[in-house]
Amino acid sequence: MTDPKRHNHYIGGEWVAATAYSANINPSDLSDVIGEYAQADAAQVQTAIEAARAAFPAWSTSGIQARSDALDQVGSEILARKQELGTLLAREEGKTLPEAIGEVSRAGNIFKFFAGECLRLSGDYLPSVRPGVHVEVTREALGVVGLITPWNFPIAIPAWKIAPALAYGNCVVFKPADLVPGCAWALAEIISRAGFPAGVFNLVMGSGRVVGDAIVNSPKVDGVSFTGSVGVGRQIAISCVSRQAKVQLEMGGKNPQVILDDADLKQAVELAVQSAFYSTGQRCTASSRLIVTAGIHDTFVEAMAERMRSIKVGHALQAGVDIGPVVSRAQLDQDLGYIDIARNEGARLVAGGSLVTCDTEGYFLAPALFADSTANMRISREEVFGPVANIIKVADYEAALAMANDTEFGLSAGIATTSLKYANHFKRHSQAGMVMVNLPTAGVDYHVPFGGRKGSSYGSREQGRYAQEFYTVVKTSYIGS
Repeated sequence: MTDPKRHNHYIGGEWVAATAYSANINPSDLSDVIGEYAQADAAQVQTAIEAARAAFPAWSTSGIQARSDALDQVGSEILARKQELGTLLAREEGKTLPEAIGEVSRAGNIFKFFAGECLRLSGDYLPSVRPGVHVEVTREALGVVGLITPWNFPIAIPAWKIAPALAYGNCVVFKPADLVPGCAWALAEIISRAGFPAGVFNLVMGSGRVVGDAIVNSPKVDGVSFTGSVGVGRQIAISCVSRQAKVQLEMGGKNPQVILDDADLKQAVELAVQSAFYSTGQRCTASSRLIVTAGIHDTFVEAMAERMRSIKVGHALQAGVDIGPVVSRAQLDQDLGYIDIARNEGARLVAGGSLVTCDTEGYFLAPALFADSTANMRISREEVFGPVANIIKVADYEAALAMANDTEFGLSAGIATTSLKYANHFKRHSQAGMVMVNLPTAGVDYHVPFGGRKGSSYGSREQGRYAQEFYTVVKTSYIGS
């Protein structure tokens, strides 16, 4: 049996070997080794940072057409290879193949969007309050940015950080999640052939304790954009603020999906299933709190249990599968732990919650739904990050809104209703960065801002034209006659 192909770092325009490599294992089939991926040490991270620093002066002042062309080339190749890259994504992360292909398409479109943003840079030319003086307000690149991404969207989240960083003239040191280096390496290989000068983009793979810490604490990194856990995000914020580096954080969520008495039952059930369980519930925008008013509650619980019986769990590449495996053994243990916690706290298991046996050995779990839960249960307050959701019964809309906002997080919130009055009131009074009306809480567009409030996010928004708030700095110039 031949050894799996080894995949190296990309530093300063060259593929660089490491002293250690880590196997990338398919969670749908633990016998499937996708490849071995380099593990950087702190010295290699510093080399990447130095390469980015050296490339920054020329890249940040380079012509916008060249930037646009390079980004467009990346986007075009991603889209042309969406079946291949989607298969890779499904193998290493566990999303079903249709979802994986959809994520790859999103990544390609993100690069194409920011190829256009290169040509849409704008500023202001204003008269001064002083006669004979004019004022220019322009944006310039931030500098060297460290990008640290999670495992649950292994190509889309890297895309929505890398593309704007490069579009606005920054140089990148990119660290993907250690669980899913395959898509990151494939993306880096595409970028390496798109015409970016050496050092503008660098890929360093490895653990957060080594690679992440080296990026976050380097005085030569001007900003860090991180998506991941709350605990790690808060430590990154402390480190960056202490040395006055810019920081952008996307962290946890405990997103509410409100179901009102007047909701269309079939629609409400479907959006709740998609919000809570698709992508194996491994989305920061997933809705794990289903807040249901009294008049529809019993019918909704029964309809959800019936709908969940038709959900097929299995190998991510198998046709007809609705939900793939949990990403890793550690995450599966966490999910099972929360199922036990919910039971012990007195919640009633309505459906699922057991391991699923398939033709291959993998981390397969039937989505779990609990009812008879209360707001103070851990299952109602802590992010599980798996296919585990609970239903909370409330009296009316006012109680539902209060319950929806009763959380330390504030990323996404949804409401199912046929009432324009309640829909509009919820949009205004929901304490979330994104609000969905009669739509799943998970599922957002790439050309509009993404981000939350409270403990979910810190710093400026990601995606769309709002990305410039993080990746650029504002300069004000005064011109006398």
